[in-house]
Amino acid sequence: MRFVVLFILLSFPVIDLMVTLRFARWTGIPALIWILVSAAAGTLLLRHERGGFRARTLGALRGDQPLMRGLVDSGRKVLAAMLFIVPGILSDLLAIALLFLPINLGRRLAAQAAGGGFGDSLDGDYRRID
Repeated sequence: MRFVVLFILLSFPVIDLMVTLRFARWTGIPALIWILVSAAAGTLLLRHERGGFRARTLGALRGDQPLMRGLVDSGRKVLAAMLFIVPGILSDLLAIALLFLPINLGRRLAAQAAGGGFGDSLDGDYRRID
């Protein structure tokens, strides 16, 4: 099982680069341009996310927004930036799909925390009758 995972991890960049070369030949744009533009986009996204993560963490510490939402969003953007930096069209498409993926985990967790984790709760008084 370990060798299968290792083979997949090592073969993905090679297959990705081969697809990029074919795509560059099909479109007529040099492959180096595709690779440099995607690496620049990944670097810019990573640099921008560093400041965004800091702002979201400080907002969570002040109580403005839930912490889990900031962590999930930052993790998603960092993974997308790393996929942009890896040379290839397939990794770029995965990064774009990851960026457009609507993850609203933080809103759901905030609603559970506000409602006690049960969604709709009933308020009332308790009195024991013997």
